[in-house]
Amino acid sequence: MKKKSLIAVINQKGGVGKTTTVINLAASLSILGHNNLIVDLDPQGNATTGLGRSNNDEEKNIYNLLIKKKSLSEVIQNTEVNNLDVIGSNVNLSGLEVETANDTNRAFVLKQIFEQEKDLLSKYDNIFIDCPPSLSLLTVMALVASEELLVPLQTEFFALEGITQLVKTIDRIKINLNPDLKVRGILLTMFDKRNKLSTQVDKEARNYFKEKVYETIIPRNVRLSEAPSHGLPCVIYDKSCLGSKSYLNLAEEFIKKKSSKIESAA
Repeated sequence: MKKKSLIAVINQKGGVGKTTTVINLAASLSILGHNNLIVDLDPQGNATTGLGRSNNDEEKNIYNLLIKKKSLSEVIQNTEVNNLDVIGSNVNLSGLEVETANDTNRAFVLKQIFEQEKDLLSKYDNIFIDCPPSLSLLTVMALVASEELLVPLQTEFFALEGITQLVKTIDRIKINLNPDLKVRGILLTMFDKRNKLSTQVDKEARNYFKEKVYETIIPRNVRLSEAPSHGLPCVIYDKSCLGSKSYLNLAEEFIKKKSSKIESAA
């Protein structure tokens, strides 16, 4: 029986390549024959539109799933990429925190849905949750529901300071809500080899997080920025560009690390 990975992609800082990573890592894994589901838990809905689906869909969205208006099978959508599905987001999600203020169980809602629907979800090798760029209820929901975290780290000033705050939040979640939560990997993004600061952040991150930092580095790349406006992952939009090649390399590394981890646990 295959072991599914349930991964939250998280950084409380915006503009670090979080959604770009969710879309292109999942699409790259799909190209390599893995079945993947993206759950867009960000009210901005950028992962949804970046996969060519509408973030104004009033029926098929994660909000309706979380408020129990729709079932899981009713909100999953196909994408233009074989083996890649998405549960889209819309702006209604931004009101969930206020609407559920009196629900003491609200942090566990997504986890409970995943557990109840494990048969339907069993076809996926990986489930990626795109978290909002904040430490809000939605992010806590994702951290409680997930087994592992992938953290994109922008190779710029203050990046490591921001991640220190995130590590503290993760530790609190582990103590209080999800003791089995692990950091799967740190991904260096927006790397500019002409910039000494990028190289410095790379070195400091590897000194601090050791083998948790992926060998693959995602460069600054115009094509990665262009692809979402076409509703396609960059690895489909322009598979030969440097950004796409980097995400395909990351997918290979992701699979190898996963395999070695399962073997060592066996």
